[in-house]
Amino acid sequence: MAASPVVIGVDSSTQSTKVLVVDAGTGVVLGSGRAGHVVTGEQGARETDPEAWWDALRASTGEALRAAAVAPDAVVGIAVAGQQHGLVVLDGAGRPLRPALLWNDTRSAPQAAALTDALGGPEEWLARTGSVPVASMTATKWQWLRENEPAVAARTAAVRLPHDFLTERLAGVAATDPGDASGTCWYSTRTGGYDPELLDLVGLDADLLPTVARNGASRVGSLTTAAAAFLGLRPGIAVAAGTGDNMAAAVGLGLGAAGLLDHPVISLGTSGTAFASTRVRPAAPGIAGFAAADNTYLPLGCTMNCTLAVDKVAALLRLDRDDALPGGETVMLPYLDGERSPDLPHAAGLITGLRHATSPQQLLGAAYEGAAFTLLRALDELFTAAGLDPRDAAVRERPLRLIGGGAKGRVWIETIRRLSGRPVVLPAGEELVATGAAALAAGAASGDDPVGVAIGWGAGQGAELPPLDRDVAAWDRMEATLGRASGLLADRS
Repeated sequence: MAASPVVIGVDSSTQSTKVLVVDAGTGVVLGSGRAGHVVTGEQGARETDPEAWWDALRASTGEALRAAAVAPDAVVGIAVAGQQHGLVVLDGAGRPLRPALLWNDTRSAPQAAALTDALGGPEEWLARTGSVPVASMTATKWQWLRENEPAVAARTAAVRLPHDFLTERLAGVAATDPGDASGTCWYSTRTGGYDPELLDLVGLDADLLPTVARNGASRVGSLTTAAAAFLGLRPGIAVAAGTGDNMAAAVGLGLGAAGLLDHPVISLGTSGTAFASTRVRPAAPGIAGFAAADNTYLPLGCTMNCTLAVDKVAALLRLDRDDALPGGETVMLPYLDGERSPDLPHAAGLITGLRHATSPQQLLGAAYEGAAFTLLRALDELFTAAGLDPRDAAVRERPLRLIGGGAKGRVWIETIRRLSGRPVVLPAGEELVATGAAALAAGAASGDDPVGVAIGWGAGQGAELPPLDRDVAAWDRMEATLGRASGLLADRS
């Protein structure tokens, strides 16, 4: 039995829901649970029924509570962190009208381009939202729905992000936070609220949107009787506003006003992300200028092709994912699902420099290098957006925290070290998104700063690996290839 109150952190991601039951005083994980989601779609479509997230939350919460062996009465708070950008449309009774359009659904690329032009170009969007519309952003998906399924759009009584949908099911309150809201392209990081002109541009009534709480740890309500019965908890516990998955990972790592500022993180998952918590409001092309869960900012670069793309190449070559060597002359840009950073939604994978002597292991290594290069290139753009020079020695010596499923892979770690030339920290804490959500839950229950809570838990600390000599030759080959091939990769035909 826990000696202090217990909180629940939820990570509702693209592929599954993960739940941690955490001792609020120490951060010790008492139990965990996991339940999968089904993602459907072809030709750029990626969708999931939101009810599957709700069912997965019940299954994973039950598993976590059983593993923790704590009484439901010990739980004092819950918070959800969810995959960003997804579009959930509900009827008047709160039921989904159709499957959610997920962040990696690229069908709205034409709408993204049209919206960018309609406001006067990228600079106008950056000034208001900190981001330029790309296919992942929620506003482009809503516009796609209006154009392709107008009857559904007309019937929509509420528009939610994935984490908003679950939070509303928990508390019966329509609420979101600045962090996740900042990924919609209808929330202004300049004013700290929904932008009426942007809502008019996409034909969206503000009354359909949730209220924006002060931050991700704000208590927006209490667990309803119905939700408590569904999850096997007691009613009345604190429900936090919650946030997006990247914002929660930052909290879990101790990034924010009460912790580390300007310290870079790379997350290696289905998508790859590079982010840091800053006091500077970012506004630069190619970087999502998000708000953070604790009222700082979270500039973020995201790539669509990370571990899944490399695993696909390994499967095609019939190699184990760790059976890889440096690519040598071979360059692969593994943009199998199009790409977000750089903005090439219609791209396919590209290989150049192939020789008779090229081994399958080198070809797989080239896939790792291409994915890592794309992420590290986004990281350099992130530093620039935050007013830092990525070539400055003090910036380049800042340790890079490596998280996500890929951070457990030897080849991923060595490739990032070789191409970055940075010290690399491997945080000891696992499931950092759910850990960050648990810290938000603790903040909602106690009023404490969630980043300070996470710092006390020590989840962002871990083994530090020294820097390797940077492989400048490999970097230059990939940079040159991307420059020469950008026109080809952008071809829509």
